[in-house]
Amino acid sequence: MNNPIRVLIVDDQILLRSGLRLMLNSRSDLKVVGEVNNGQEAVDFVARHLPDVVLMDVQMPIMDGITATRLIRAQHPNVQVIILTAFNDDVSIFQGIQAGALGYLLKGISDTEELVKSVYKAALGESILEPSVAARIVAEFAKLSSKESRRAVANARLIEPLNPRQLDILTAMAEGKTNQEIAKMLFLSEGTVKNHITSILDKLDVQNRAQAVSKAQEMGLV
Repeated sequence: MNNPIRVLIVDDQILLRSGLRLMLNSRSDLKVVGEVNNGQEAVDFVARHLPDVVLMDVQMPIMDGITATRLIRAQHPNVQVIILTAFNDDVSIFQGIQAGALGYLLKGISDTEELVKSVYKAALGESILEPSVAARIVAEFAKLSSKESRRAVANARLIEPLNPRQLDILTAMAEGKTNQEIAKMLFLSEGTVKNHITSILDKLDVQNRAQAVSKAQEMGLV
């Protein structure tokens, strides 16, 4: 690359951000163009400045890193994301990959070469996964594929199947999200979300959200 790789650091810990910034700015072909405290600030920053790579924390106030990654990747597919996690745990890694991240780095990384190499690879769109983690990812997505198949069969049993958008909304309902949160997550108006929910209730032949979630879980739709 002729121009420096532009990096955004997203973490609510000032000391961690400072350490990452020092390591990255030690290289002439890397440039930290911003530091923000939470996922919402990250989404806003990316929309304005379009960095090449985002180093994204997972647990943050206002908006978590997984949600922010999903929004950034949906809105700006050329911006690559690396998840920062405190532990080598399956949940953070799987959720991050599903959201569109290329891989992960452990918080507190002290090896400048490893960090720099990861940013280089991300800028090129290459995956950042250790072989053992890659194997776990494959196994997990195999499970997800099986789950999706069961979901498709369950949906086909309905007199009038739910469309993909309604399935997304139903899943969000099962996660306890409000109409406002669903609208923001799926880039819809609250009125559109309400209309979809009304249709979901009709198709599932239930009276309210709680009944819809309960029936969807029994059927294997969520």
